[in-house]
Amino acid sequence: MAPNDSAQTTEEAKDLAAGRRKAARYIVPAAVAGVAAATIGLVPALAASGDPDLPKITAQELIEKMAASDTQQLSGTVKINTDLGLPSLGALGDLGGGSFAPKGGDGGTGSSASPGSKLMELASGSHTLRVAADGPDKQKLSILQDTAEYSMIHNGDEVWAYDSASNEAFHSKDDGSGKGSGNGSGKAHEAAPKDLPTTPKELADEALKAADETTSVTVGGTAQVAGRDAYQLVIKPKQSGSTIGSIKIAVDAKNGVPLKFTLTPSSGGKAAIDAGFTKVDFSKPAASTFDFTPPKGAKVTEADEVEKGKGQEHGAKNHEEFKGLEDFQGLNIIGKGWTSIAKIETPGGEGFSAPKDGEVPPEAEKFLNALGDQVDGKFGSGTVFKTRLVNALMTDDGTVYVGAVTKDALVKAANEAK
Repeated sequence: MAPNDSAQTTEEAKDLAAGRRKAARYIVPAAVAGVAAATIGLVPALAASGDPDLPKITAQELIEKMAASDTQQLSGTVKINTDLGLPSLGALGDLGGGSFAPKGGDGGTGSSASPGSKLMELASGSHTLRVAADGPDKQKLSILQDTAEYSMIHNGDEVWAYDSASNEAFHSKDDGSGKGSGNGSGKAHEAAPKDLPTTPKELADEALKAADETTSVTVGGTAQVAGRDAYQLVIKPKQSGSTIGSIKIAVDAKNGVPLKFTLTPSSGGKAAIDAGFTKVDFSKPAASTFDFTPPKGAKVTEADEVEKGKGQEHGAKNHEEFKGLEDFQGLNIIGKGWTSIAKIETPGGEGFSAPKDGEVPPEAEKFLNALGDQVDGKFGSGTVFKTRLVNALMTDDGTVYVGAVTKDALVKAANEAK
């Protein structure tokens, strides 16, 4: 019989909070993506071949099962599909080294192996990853491409990223503080797969943080993922106005490991975020899995070189357009739970300066217009820039309202702020 239970009571919500605190110590660096995060549209390629008959379990018991899991060793293949409703980012390709594109397209590191630019590719389309983990000090994530492969390897205090297409590598040291080598550059922290918000476990943790009185948490049956029997934990907003319809987490019935994460928008259609294993093995990976030596002739960029050299010139504090924003504090949160909205103003409440005609390159203007809807109300007028999950209203006087809420919710918030 497939398990099922009702939405959580106030008392159960308190128990859920305790379960989430336990979940904070649960470590399974099984790398998959999303962003928010994290923030993937999936056809049922990862789905089940029949619903397994498992013992009944409550949502609280399932969360505690996740928290109690001590699984730290695994290897497998992950399928990721992303559909956030964004127009093609190729529209910005002609902007070259302007303010909308870092020089070299590599975040200013001078290396095509820099993790930042590669991981951005996971924000759209379909991707296949190979992952492996052996405790908190050994992880590997590889993005498989048609004729190439991009890998990030964390082995002890060594962090490597390698792009076979360009034969370039990015290297840094991890001193255990999360700041990496050099004077706190954080490049090792950025490169290490364990720190990327790209796993079913990490996506699940973020979703469970919202499981308060504004949230319904239930067990919605069973499934089979990558040949493993799993329970389905279903999280839904109780509030109206959220762009998130539901989040479904497939949890391994035996060891409590999240195997699949699916986020469906309230607007319906295919999932916006869906990431899960197609193959998974919970035995210890071979030690050689985490070995890496740059191939002969490979260009190697050191994190320290980036921090001391040209990488610094791309920092916000050193960029003319960002001067005066170091002490930015113009952020206020409106509402709570799933329908909370961030209201953003510059110091003094003057708002951001809305772009004037001719100030934005034509390619960028076309891209922005593809996202935007003109709206008006008591607040005046403005433009709502939309995706399937996160929407933002920029008023003509420069105030920004942003959140995982509908266009109507943003307009209402702007009207009530006046």
